[in-house]
Amino acid sequence: MSTFDNKVGLVTGAGSGIGRAMAVAFAKAGARVVVCDVNPDSAASTASELGDAAIAVAADISDEASVAALVETAISTYGRIDVLCNNAGIMDTMALPADTTVETWERVLRINLTGTFLVTHAVLPHMLRQGSGAIVNTASEAGIRGGAAGVAYTASKHGVVGLTRSVAWAYAKDGIRCNAILPGPTMTGIGTNLSFDPTGAARLAPVLALGESLAQPEQMADAALFLASDAASFINGAIVPVDGGWSAA
Repeated sequence: MSTFDNKVGLVTGAGSGIGRAMAVAFAKAGARVVVCDVNPDSAASTASELGDAAIAVAADISDEASVAALVETAISTYGRIDVLCNNAGIMDTMALPADTTVETWERVLRINLTGTFLVTHAVLPHMLRQGSGAIVNTASEAGIRGGAAGVAYTASKHGVVGLTRSVAWAYAKDGIRCNAILPGPTMTGIGTNLSFDPTGAARLAPVLALGESLAQPEQMADAALFLASDAASFINGAIVPVDGGWSAA
């Protein structure tokens, strides 16, 4: 796999879990990394581990002004953005459609889908100006299944899959690629503070049991690193399950 020397990567949700592993992987491959997280302390912790190879930026990807400030900081610091990893997201409570509140629906969609769009929308002009760029979205197994999460999360990740394909198609001739990884169950803290809906969790249990082997965040980061690399230069619009074979069942 080619190195990322002299390239700049922006990773959202990089304060923990998969995003943190992505930031570490890109820095080890030679990139300078913009470590973005809604939690400033988490962003600073990851960036401090990477030393001079990274800067930390606290940003709320669901807020357009916050995203604009994030991208402006990245450009003013490094002058370019070669790789965008849209990783930030939240889980829902596994509630079934009739039991999902409008507030939950709007919050999950706002962060997972609209947030991914907002960061992509802000970064694309810079990639177009460069004539190159690689975007890797973190979707989910729930992006291709109906029974891997609650309705809000499932709809949001199906939306990320559609967004990925649309961006890939729209900018293929402009030197910009866009792909998505679909993590299966991974050792992260995304659902740590949630109280899961018992009815939905019980209904989803048989499907979730198929993916009971937990991956490490680094395994997701390796897939993102490949998709963003020159080794994947002819891979565009791909929706790649990284789930140990769960989606093959």
